[in-house]
Amino acid sequence: MIRIVIADDQMLIREGLGTIIGLEEDMEVLGLAMNGSEAYELTASLAPDIVLMDVQMPGIDGITALKRIKSEYPATRVLILTTYLEEKYIVDGLAGGAIGYLLKDMDTNRMIEAIRDAAAGRFILPSEVAAKLASRIAELSKESVAASQHSTLRRPELTEREQMVAALIVKGCSNREIAAQLHIAEGTVRNYISTLYSKLEVSDRVQAIVLLQSLLRS
Repeated sequence: MIRIVIADDQMLIREGLGTIIGLEEDMEVLGLAMNGSEAYELTASLAPDIVLMDVQMPGIDGITALKRIKSEYPATRVLILTTYLEEKYIVDGLAGGAIGYLLKDMDTNRMIEAIRDAAAGRFILPSEVAAKLASRIAELSKESVAASQHSTLRRPELTEREQMVAALIVKGCSNREIAAQLHIAEGTVRNYISTLYSKLEVSDRVQAIVLLQSLLRS
């Protein structure tokens, strides 16, 4: 049974989601929160497997609550569910430890499957969110040589597809998951990753993730 807390400041949304999710035989809604503070308190008292977290809420916002929950209850998986497809929220949310970033207008069946995937420990990054994250990497890679001289980080020039692969690597996706999300063969993914390693001047996936995360934060 997947035990879930839903945090959203809009009553109709949180209660609607609670009703929909509660109909699933393998899911149980433990509680509903209207802000980040309540989400944290429910996590502390109920120990859910998943917290569905909105971003913009009164009082303590979703990103702040996410970071506090992951700091004190690292086993709890926080899945962001929001209307905002904004670069800052995506980067802050994923950097804060969210296991995925979903948009509220997604199909209900896809949302339910995403919750199951998150509960199983699989990162969730819909294509439109991955594209937004990739655009951030693209911006960094296009900075001028003069600007890069003021930084110790090397900003490689990446193709659009390499940017997409890089974004999924940062999320911790496996080669198979990257292939599925980008609709390409695993062998093709391996080729892209090999090229990325060369451009980033790293030798393994861990080094690549650390460098890409540093680029995103700078």
